[in-house]
Amino acid sequence: MTATMQDRPGPDRAGEEALDAYSRVVTSVARTLAPSVVSLRTRGQRPGGGSAVVIAPDGFLLTSAHVVNGASGGTATLADGREMDFEVTGADALSDLAVVRVAPAADGDPLVPAVLGEADHLEVGQLVVAVGNPLGFAGSVSAGVVSGLGRSMATRAGSASRIIENVIQTDASLHPGNSGGALATAEARVVGINTAVVGPMIGQGLGLAVPINATTRRVVADLMTAGRVRRAYLGLAGGSRALSPVQGRAAGQTTGVQVTSVVAGSPAGRAGVRPGDIVARVAGVAVSGVGELQRLMTEDRVGRPLEVVLLRGEAPVSLTVVPVELA
Repeated sequence: MTATMQDRPGPDRAGEEALDAYSRVVTSVARTLAPSVVSLRTRGQRPGGGSAVVIAPDGFLLTSAHVVNGASGGTATLADGREMDFEVTGADALSDLAVVRVAPAADGDPLVPAVLGEADHLEVGQLVVAVGNPLGFAGSVSAGVVSGLGRSMATRAGSASRIIENVIQTDASLHPGNSGGALATAEARVVGINTAVVGPMIGQGLGLAVPINATTRRVVADLMTAGRVRRAYLGLAGGSRALSPVQGRAAGQTTGVQVTSVVAGSPAGRAGVRPGDIVARVAGVAVSGVGELQRLMTEDRVGRPLEVVLLRGEAPVSLTVVPVELA
């Protein structure tokens, strides 16, 4: 039986039926986030660019610190072509996050903030979509899966270094200029800020994103309100180490942080911490890795005596350290 014109699906219906479930998710996320992902062009001695995500209707945008490195401001371009100047509110190289702010025109459409999700709820294999706006046109979209969780990425600011924990690894392609853009779930919730492309010696085609979680939310709040992030500083470097049975019984745990170096004149140095010591507890909290030690170095620890329990050989040693602010 020959179908009549009325029996045949129209162009819209035919196009919808041609999209499989995967495509529908990706296009829905792209459509939802397109108004919230902005192109940034910095001005200054080293002009550059990248992407940013609108996080508040009054003009706050979240991006990567390296996108605005050394810049005080520039131009933000929305997907609809609107351009507006922005100023850097604050940047934190040790988390590779920065907040910038634009001043939307009073007679223009309001900015559309993205909905932030929770990266700690991600699972390996979960679909994610990377949305950027590298050139200020319609944006750049790629999709893939979470290929790894619990990764870490080293950052540096001057002489200070830090490990960003729980970095999201994905095989969603990150195109040039996508740094600072959004990594989102199928529900269009932003769970990461795209920050780097891993080189071929580590994993071809894999990208990294700074997670959106309780730690990064605190960083963003500090950048929005104070323009910087205050951290406590001990002045030691080390790595995780398994404890011997005797050490484990003495400390009540199985791993600690072995000190590899102590900065001369630092709080740790003045308190008597030595290379080879194993940090077991700080302020009563067991530490088994550098990340856990970093998490304890919050603003409220600056200038306050802190009990540090070490294992020196097999014997526990208790020292009092007074952290200073990380410059």
